[in-house]
Amino acid sequence: MSFTKTKVSTSSNAGPGKVRNWLGRFEWKASPYLYVAPFFLLFSVVGLFPLFYTAYIAMRQYNTLTGDSGLAVCGATCGSSGSVGSWFGNFSWVLHQPAFWDALRNSFSIFLLSSVPQIIIALWLAWVLNANLKAKTFWRMGVLLPYIVAPSAAGIIFSQIFSDKMGALNVLLQQFGMNPIMWHGTPFWSHIAIATIVNFRWTGYNTLIFLAAMQAIPHELTEAAVVDGAGKVRTFFSVTLPLLKPTLIFVIITSTIGGLQIFDEPQMFHSGTSGYGGANRQYLTVSTYLWNLGFNNVTIGQPNLGRAAAVAWILFLIIVAIAILNFCLTQRLATSGEAKSKKKKGRA
Repeated sequence: MSFTKTKVSTSSNAGPGKVRNWLGRFEWKASPYLYVAPFFLLFSVVGLFPLFYTAYIAMRQYNTLTGDSGLAVCGATCGSSGSVGSWFGNFSWVLHQPAFWDALRNSFSIFLLSSVPQIIIALWLAWVLNANLKAKTFWRMGVLLPYIVAPSAAGIIFSQIFSDKMGALNVLLQQFGMNPIMWHGTPFWSHIAIATIVNFRWTGYNTLIFLAAMQAIPHELTEAAVVDGAGKVRTFFSVTLPLLKPTLIFVIITSTIGGLQIFDEPQMFHSGTSGYGGANRQYLTVSTYLWNLGFNNVTIGQPNLGRAAAVAWILFLIIVAIAILNFCLTQRLATSGEAKSKKKKGRA
C-alpha cells in the first residue's frame, strides 16, 4: 500500500517537473533572440519600412502637395509610350535624363579621388601611430579631430579656402605669380576640392580602424620578420598588410557606400555660386540631384517625389552591386594569397 502511494506521488510531481524543464530549455534557446529583438524591431520601423515604402513611391506619381496620382508616367522623353502609366515609368524617366548621368559621373569621380588617397593615407598614418611614438594619445586624438568637425562647418571653411575670387589657395598662388584656379568652374578642380573636404573628414576615422587592426596583430609575427632580416617597409607589405585584409575589405565597402552617396560636401561647396551643382552640373552628385528633384523644385502636378525615390533606388542598387563586386574581388585575392602560401609551405 505504501508502495502505491509513493508511485502516485512521484507521477503527480512529474508534470510540474516537465514544465520546468521545458521552460528552462525554452529560455536557454530563446533568450539570445529576445536580447537582439529590440534592434530588429527598431530596424524594421526605421529601416525596412522606409526602404519598401520608397520602392512603392518610386512606382507612383507622388507629390508632397498633390499626393498619389496613380502609376508613374514617363512623359515625352520616353516617346509615344511615355503617356501610359507603368510600374517603371519613373525609372525610365530618370534614365533618359542627361542630368542623372552627369551626376552619376561626378559621384564616381569624387568617390575615386577621395577613397583611394584616403585609404592609402589612413594606412600610412596608422602604421606611423602604431610605432613607438611619444604622446601616442595626443597624436591619435589629433588624427580623429577632423572627424568630429561638423560637415557644415568643414564645408563652409573649405568653401572659403577654395573660393574662386578671394580664396586662400588662390591668394597664395597669386603671391607666387601663378594664375588663380576656378575651383567651381571645371569638373576636375571642383572634384579635387570636394574630395579634399571628404579626405579631411574621414581619413582620421579610417586611420583609427586600421590602427586597431594593427594592434591586434601578434607581435611575434613582426618580431620574427625582423629577426629574419626584413626591414620596416618589407615587414609592412609582407606581414602587416596581408593580415589587414578583413579590415581593408570593411573600409573599402564602407568608403564605397559613403562615397557614392556624398551630399554634405558638394552641398556646402555650392554655397554662394550660381547654378545648382554648377552652371554645367560639373559637381552635381546623385544625392544632390535626388534632393533637388524631390524637394527643391517641387511644383503642383509634377511627380517629383516619385522620381526622386526612383533615383534613390537606382543608387541603392549601384552601391549594392559595387559592394558585392568589391567583396568578391577582395575575397578572391585573399584566398589566392592563402593558396600561394600553402604551396610554398608544401614545397619547403
